[in-house]
Amino acid sequence: MRLKAIGAAIVLTLALAGCGTNTDDAAPAQTTPPAAAAGDIVAVASGNPEFSTLVAAVTAAGLVETLQGTGPFTVLAPTNAAFAALPAGLVEALLKPENKATLAKILTYHVIAGNVVSGDVKAGPVNTVEGSPVTFAVNGTEITVAGSTAPPAKVVIADVNASNGTIHAIDGVLIPPGVDPAALLG
Repeated sequence: MRLKAIGAAIVLTLALAGCGTNTDDAAPAQTTPPAAAAGDIVAVASGNPEFSTLVAAVTAAGLVETLQGTGPFTVLAPTNAAFAALPAGLVEALLKPENKATLAKILTYHVIAGNVVSGDVKAGPVNTVEGSPVTFAVNGTEITVAGSTAPPAKVVIADVNASNGTIHAIDGVLIPPGVDPAALLG
């Protein structure tokens, strides 16, 4: 059962990653929340093929049970396309057991404690579960979030409801301070 949950988490991660688009031609963030979803963040993500890479990563990092907890959590979920835009071989390297701690650090940098819907997002820094802040920018209905090293990611689908929080699909993977994913390729 635990492996199923982990697989579901990975699917969620990957599915969210696939929702991404090129920021030059991406549609504005969805402003009307979809109907309430059945299930926790992992179940919701696992049910969306655009998050399959994310779900695989959540499983590999051992974060399934955490994201199935009571929360609430807000997950800035990279789509499959966001993961695919990383340097060749990086996702595979991150999924290796020996890189579990680095993967967990990257993934928890995409999680905010509390339930933050798009209408409540304010420009400025917000602390992540990883411990370092991300910075939000708001321009009308467009929301972007910047990490420490990667270019800002755009929220491409906002307010995907789960029983224990909210998922916002983003078109980039945020990298926390002190993490050099390219070092995993060498």
